[in-house]
Amino acid sequence: MILVIGAGAVGSFLAWTLAAGGEEVQLVRRHGVPGARTERLIAGGPTGAGEARQVAVAGSPESVAGAPELILLAVKMPDLAGAIETAAAWPDATLLAVQNGVGADALLLARRPSSGLIAGSLTTSVERVGEGTIQRLSRGGIVLAPVRGEVGGMIDRLVLAFAAGGLRARATDNSAALRWSKLLVNLIGNATGAIVDIDPMAVYRDRGLFRLERRQLAEALAVMDGLQLRPIKLFGADTRLLQLAARLPGPLVQPVLIWVVAAGRGGKRPSLHLHLEAGSGAPTEVEWLNGAVVTAATELGGRAPLNARLAELVEACNQDPERRAWFRGRPDRLIEAVETA
Repeated sequence: MILVIGAGAVGSFLAWTLAAGGEEVQLVRRHGVPGARTERLIAGGPTGAGEARQVAVAGSPESVAGAPELILLAVKMPDLAGAIETAAAWPDATLLAVQNGVGADALLLARRPSSGLIAGSLTTSVERVGEGTIQRLSRGGIVLAPVRGEVGGMIDRLVLAFAAGGLRARATDNSAALRWSKLLVNLIGNATGAIVDIDPMAVYRDRGLFRLERRQLAEALAVMDGLQLRPIKLFGADTRLLQLAARLPGPLVQPVLIWVVAAGRGGKRPSLHLHLEAGSGAPTEVEWLNGAVVTAATELGGRAPLNARLAELVEACNQDPERRAWFRGRPDRLIEAVETA
């Protein structure tokens, strides 16, 4: 049995896909209605049409039926520590972590010293459009890599189940390269778009913001080079092309990257943008995105000043609505704030 912790859009979509692929799946909502029940879950494509599946849902860890072989952690990075506490009820289960950014694996290795661990990077864009309904906005896929333990057999099983459920899937052998390649994807139009409140395509059409985007990617690629990692191809996002784009003249690659961004996002705004839009003031994922670039650069004896400044401004806008209002729709103000720093 596979247990999915995190019943948001991503967790629900992956649960539906694994169930469609023939796996026994349960979803657990850590703050849900007590008890166990079955819910009707629909996952559809851009047209909205989708097949319904019955998925078991537990309102608490105590309501989970049986012992899972695998626990899929489908929560955002700020919530990962809480999900690890929930997973503590099943110390022998292998973990699959599909978080954005860099940092999930290190936390899991420290908190679960004996569990098998698999890294997963999902490039399919999904969103919840109603109770029990998940809309798939881009095709994408999932790539899995071993982090610790004898998990090759489980990875093979998951690849087959995801593929049978309609999600492209494959395995790779370098979890660090996988995480950093996905981080490159997560950086695209994310912090800049969140600060000025425009979508990624508009970010890449603006010459000034496009220059910032290339600089933040160059810093991240320099870190990967220092770590002796090379970008790998993900479904719907060949990050090897980003390495090339960081070196070629801007006017040559800008139209190409606009098309890449449009194809990869499927119209959905990135995570930081959605977070600031919600206005909750809760912790964002920027610490594990731009912040991860800064941390790694420092550990390598270098610097990543643009990523540091973008992370600082995201947090400022997250905590102060007036600060975000100042930047809204004004790329020139963001560029000035970066350059003067």
